[in-house]
Amino acid sequence: MTMRICLLAGVACAAISTPAFAEDDGPVTAPPADPPIIVTGHGLDATPAVTAYSTVTLDADQISSTGSGRIEDALSNVAGFQQYRRSDSRSANPTAQGVTLRALGGNAASRTLVLLDGVPMVDPFFGHVPLSAIDPNLIDQIRVTKGGGSGPFGAGALSGTIEMESADAASLGPVSGQVLVDNRGETESEAALTSQWGSGFAVVNGRWDRGDGFWTTPKNQRVPASVRASFDDWSAGARIVQSLGGDVQLQVKGLAFQSNRTLRYEGADNWTQGEDVSARLIGRGEWQFDVLAYGQWRNFSNIVVSSTSFAKTLDQRDTPADGFGGKAEIRPPVGGGHTLRLGADFRQSDGDLREYRFLASGAGNGYRVAGGTNSDVGLFAEDDYTLGPILLTGGLRADRWSLRDGYQLNYNQNGTLTTNPSDNNNPAYPDRSGWDVSWRAGATFDAARGVRLRAAAYTGLRLPTLNELYRPFAVFPVTTRANPDLQNEQLRGYEAGIDFTPSRSLQLAFTAFDNKVDHAIANVTVVAPNDRQRQNVDAIRSKGIEFSAQIGAGPIKLAGSLSYVDAEVEASGAQIALNGRRPAQTPDFTASTTLSWEPKDRWRLAATLRYVAKQFENDDETGVLPGATTVDLYAQVPIAGRFSLVLRAENLFDATVYTRNQGGTQGIDLDTPRTIWGGFRFGY
Repeated sequence: MTMRICLLAGVACAAISTPAFAEDDGPVTAPPADPPIIVTGHGLDATPAVTAYSTVTLDADQISSTGSGRIEDALSNVAGFQQYRRSDSRSANPTAQGVTLRALGGNAASRTLVLLDGVPMVDPFFGHVPLSAIDPNLIDQIRVTKGGGSGPFGAGALSGTIEMESADAASLGPVSGQVLVDNRGETESEAALTSQWGSGFAVVNGRWDRGDGFWTTPKNQRVPASVRASFDDWSAGARIVQSLGGDVQLQVKGLAFQSNRTLRYEGADNWTQGEDVSARLIGRGEWQFDVLAYGQWRNFSNIVVSSTSFAKTLDQRDTPADGFGGKAEIRPPVGGGHTLRLGADFRQSDGDLREYRFLASGAGNGYRVAGGTNSDVGLFAEDDYTLGPILLTGGLRADRWSLRDGYQLNYNQNGTLTTNPSDNNNPAYPDRSGWDVSWRAGATFDAARGVRLRAAAYTGLRLPTLNELYRPFAVFPVTTRANPDLQNEQLRGYEAGIDFTPSRSLQLAFTAFDNKVDHAIANVTVVAPNDRQRQNVDAIRSKGIEFSAQIGAGPIKLAGSLSYVDAEVEASGAQIALNGRRPAQTPDFTASTTLSWEPKDRWRLAATLRYVAKQFENDDETGVLPGATTVDLYAQVPIAGRFSLVLRAENLFDATVYTRNQGGTQGIDLDTPRTIWGGFRFGY
């Protein structure tokens, strides 16, 4: 821990100091000025291939002007985006914040690759995304590409890729920040300092969100042990971007964060923390390249409280995990209308857990330790060929994956080993490895001015997480068991669509798709409603349509999206009862529309209407979560200089939004009620 904090502190100190590569004072007579070097800190430009797939791009205003001020709120405006549960990062268990697209869910692990400045953000142990650590006010652009990916880190892009690019110093200004408070007394505060020079810039930032939270428990289910969903989250980061001359750029970044939450009952506390560092070298010359290395250190702790005795039943005390990886991509200048990408990447996740069990009386009942190592090495190649109005693209990826050193040991209260499924003399969790090949191909045709037809097909791969393989969990009264024999998930899919952009003021996109995940991992009810296990079902098949629109190029704009998905489980044998059922936590229809007005510089008024259809809590289609319609508002009004008044409203009409329904008198959780925020912003 000390070394990691020192690394982060070193990045921060370097970020706020004068760059070491600045020259000493020279003679009074200066040489003729060279053309200014524009340093944005972004990665390489997207290749033409992105136009062949269903892709949505969010700009900085769309990302930052939400009712909640959370990154997941902005992403919810993209058709098909979904977290495992409807709760946001203030009231959800962090491990439930897996991200997926196109209703290809079924459990809490991410089936979508989420990148921040090129670095995978998925937790090395659990597979969720630490959304509370990502400040939307520091993000310049988000590109969401749906469907299987075969490029860098493509083994995690089963349902698509979400690429986030940080804002540069010119966008943020020398000093920026905001302070807000809501009607419950919760606060949100952040600040960013930047230093800009001719060939680079640095950013140091911090954010702190805290509050007593709201009641997730319905009033008629509250007991003396019930408490509000309090939260206390902080994050701090530093980023240096420096031109090394010519078209080569170095990016160094550090991030530290911690999130503390209490869920439903007094004592049901959890926290997650992390430290990330990365270094990236970008070349934009004739031979373009992108070389990245990163390290991640994460931990998680969680206390489970009984909904009948309200006593601690499980203390998931320590879950340390490390993630390491990198990539090297090169784009040689082959010419002839071709854009070629060649590269390799590597990811490894190591993690362990230690958890303690307790009887209803509060007495100890033993403990469990478990963990393992997952790794993946990928080789990829992709070529885009532009021939007049036609684009042809194809990519191939080969992954060498391994699952090794898996174990689970159970001890009684006296420390005596009671079961040892991973005994070295007769290992129950043998090491596994293999090769998998995935591909994607697409084509576009510019049929007329502003009319583009596109079609694509693809496959994809996702390894089971350490959490799915080795860690059981409980959301009382339901226990879900791990499964060390899980197979890799494999996607097959295709789509076709049309993009209609007759002018800057009208952009329409329509996509029809059919995606199927073989060996999909789901939480399957085994014997009784309260007994589940992670298992591979035959498949989850998702067929549907997506529509998005942006209307207006002046001060008034309308942006909207909708998704209709027919998703069902394909199952046989002992799981035949699941055949034809909708996956857990999966709505069939979602829609979102935002009307915004920007009459002057730094003015922005926005209203967002969002609908999420009914979904089921469980794989057996029990525990209905009714559909919900919410309205959010956002207003930013300049008042003096760079100061602005900011007002936000979440769930303006106080709609009841179910996030959990386990049945019984203690089985319902609710999402955010009406919440009004007010405060001030400087810069941005």
